[in-house]
Amino acid sequence: AQLVESGGGLVQTGGSLRLSCVASGMYVSVYNMGWFRRAPGNKREFVAAILRSDSTTVYGNSVEGRFAISRDNLKNAVYLQMDGLKPEDTAVYYCAADWSGRSYREPSEYEVWGQGTQVTVSS
Repeated sequence: AQLVESGGGLVQTGGSLRLSCVASGMYVSVYNMGWFRRAPGNKREFVAAILRSDSTTVYGNSVEGRFAISRDNLKNAVYLQMDGLKPEDTAVYYCAADWSGRSYREPSEYEVWGQGTQVTVSS
């Protein structure tokens, strides 16, 4: 199983980016799919997840109302639309897949990870 992220880049404060995560060797529809981020010197932080059961979406407090996670089962992909970006959103963003379903906010529960894509927000 493999996840490949894309869509990161440099954007000004207030701008938008859309991250993509394409899966191979697995189906995103049968996993809880999540986005995490890691800024330099920080732990990996939960950003968003979309649940396999009913496509419920959940978000970290710092991105609630600005980011939106979605899934396209036909394309076997997950997306993260990021609006209203702030300098504190600067990080490497990772897509991940969780089969166990025990705790979608915990990175340790995710079995498959992408390589990450850099997002940099300038002030």
